[in-house]
Amino acid sequence: MAMQDFRLSDVKRSEIDRALGDLAANRDTWVNLDPGGKRHLIERMKRDLHPLSDEWATAAARAKGVRPDSTAGAEEWLTFSFLLKALNMIEQSLRDLSNGRPPRIPGPVTRVGGNQLAVQVFPQSMVDRVFYPGMTSEIWTEPGLSEKAMRSEQATLYRGESSPGRTVLVLGAGNVSILGPCDILDMLFCQGAVVAYKTNPVTDHLTPILERGFATLIEAGYLRIVSGDAAEGAYLAGHELVDELHLTGSDATYEAIVFGPGQEGLRNKTTSEKVMDKPFSCELGNLSPVIVVPGPWSPGDLAYQAEHLAAMQVVNAGFNCLSARVIIQQASWEHRDRLLDELLGVLGRTPTRPAYYPGAHAIHQRFVAAHPEAHLIGGTEDSHLPWTVIPHVDPTKHEDICFTTEGFCSLVAETGLEADDIPSYLERAVEFANSVLWGSLTSTILVHPKTLRQPGVAEALERAVRDLRYGTVGVNVWGALNYATMAGSWGAFPGHPATDIQSGQGSVHNYLMIPRPQKTVMRGPFRQWPKPVVFPSHRTLPALGRRLVGLEAAPSPLKLPAILLAAMRG
Repeated sequence: MAMQDFRLSDVKRSEIDRALGDLAANRDTWVNLDPGGKRHLIERMKRDLHPLSDEWATAAARAKGVRPDSTAGAEEWLTFSFLLKALNMIEQSLRDLSNGRPPRIPGPVTRVGGNQLAVQVFPQSMVDRVFYPGMTSEIWTEPGLSEKAMRSEQATLYRGESSPGRTVLVLGAGNVSILGPCDILDMLFCQGAVVAYKTNPVTDHLTPILERGFATLIEAGYLRIVSGDAAEGAYLAGHELVDELHLTGSDATYEAIVFGPGQEGLRNKTTSEKVMDKPFSCELGNLSPVIVVPGPWSPGDLAYQAEHLAAMQVVNAGFNCLSARVIIQQASWEHRDRLLDELLGVLGRTPTRPAYYPGAHAIHQRFVAAHPEAHLIGGTEDSHLPWTVIPHVDPTKHEDICFTTEGFCSLVAETGLEADDIPSYLERAVEFANSVLWGSLTSTILVHPKTLRQPGVAEALERAVRDLRYGTVGVNVWGALNYATMAGSWGAFPGHPATDIQSGQGSVHNYLMIPRPQKTVMRGPFRQWPKPVVFPSHRTLPALGRRLVGLEAAPSPLKLPAILLAAMRG
């Protein structure tokens, strides 16, 4: 059933019809354009985007109510460097394909669990090894795929016969400026579709800059950008010239599109009656768990990991689908409350930020009303929200708001699970994360290296990594780094039906085009040095962010010493 919204003016309808007509006229040309031709477009885009970095980062910071020269504002430089990194990775894959070979896999391909491949995709360069010391990333494919089949199916878009073109509607996210642009790149260069990009009203201030940065694709007729609200989105989604959709946003938005709005939508969902049945990939949020494995943590370990946990709240003021939402600990661990105290201390030393995202104050109030024991850290002046920690949530109350609802703001809960030993604790924690917590996007496990030397623990950890039904699993690595490195696949764990969509379906940003990804597994040291740039106490991020943009704009090992020096001074 076509989705119509008669609030749109005739002028707006004509504008959208014309934009989609332009895309339809060029989609067959795009899907069959050779890798060399697409690589040429990427090179032009890099030249267009880099000069806009200052304007982009400044506008994004001011829209969030933070000073562009502050640490909070510098996060916009950092995320802009991720966009350039994505372009570099796509360019390298296209270079390989232009030379008659699939994108180079930089590490070994191994087998895990008997019938599943682990394809190491990170690190890819010396820059990666220097800036992310000791960190690796693997894409685990769906069970049953052989290595021979994996290699034959890699980047099939560029290795098969010509195929008909498609138009994808990308509905942009509102919380991070580069999410929509990265989705555009994935749909174009990895999925082979031309793109109609519907901006999010929260980030629409960046649209003029985006149009200049992506002018190469717009002028060639492969991308059109449409501003507006839900009315424009509904008209686009139901348009006969849109073949598929991709959304980074909320499950409520997905359900309103698929089943319809309001009470009618709820009735349709109950009976699985869709009003829109086009192919629809989406990434929709998560209650990202952090499983803390008990061990012989020193005071320094506790301080480090408390700041690690704090970073998962502080970055972007907590308005991330990958922010930690539930810290899981062994109830009887001697350091359980000490870790919470350390976390409260770090947050107490960290200035609060404006709660710029619509609805944040209302969702925060719902959690605090349900949990008046919550620790509220910092003031609420000038629309700020306090850093909020809800400790000791009863794990047997599975319907608790902390376990069923994404608190999309500066908020995290903590719960404790009873277990006699570490292997049984890990088993319980995985079952709790899989079966009780809403979502399946990303998860993190923190484990001390000495703990892994205890009998049975290393094996139990590998079972946990294998059994966690999350699209990203980080071991001593915040799952957000999967997005930052742009190396792994990004999306929900496969299998959510439309009537219980949770974190979504499908994946993006798999720039090596590994077929049939199930999850990305990242591993890193228990304590990284230099200190990660996203830690709240880092002092040099404003200068470092600009240097990282320069590095991605023109990668060179000669730039690394200055970047490392800035990182160490942090």
